Amino acid sequence: MADWTDLTAPDAAEIEAMARAAMAALPEAFTAHAQNVAVQVAEFAPEEVLDELQVDDAFELTGLYEGIPLTEKSFADQPGSPDIIWLFRRAILDEWASRGNVTLGDLVGHIVVHELAHHFGWSDEDIATIDRWWE
Repeated sequence: MADWTDLTAPDAAEIEAMARAAMAALPEAFTAHAQNVAVQVAEFAPEEVLDELQVDDAFELTGLYEGIPLTEKSFADQPGSPDIIWLFRRAILDEWASRGNVTLGDLVGHIVVHELAHHFGWSDEDIATIDRWWE
């Protein structure tokens, strides 16, 4: 029987590293723009975000894009805060444990690609060319 007593769940820095690795693995045409998106890891989405999105259970929201999609940005937009992908560590770990059939890195990569879809204004078909999650 395996001894799990000395193991700990990946921390925020490890989740962020997985996200950055997924971003670096994108096709070359996307990597430069993706690298301009900040990645932040929090335990859960804040209550006001859950309320705004009408999400009742914080474990249901694993990631969120906050920013202006590239397809909507104009030269007149003044730089404010950077575009951000929020990853919610506890919700991600819960989904990973309940799935039991994917690596944590694959799950984080899947979430990152879908949040980047909001940044790029990608369609579902665009996402499918990069993220083969549903195959």
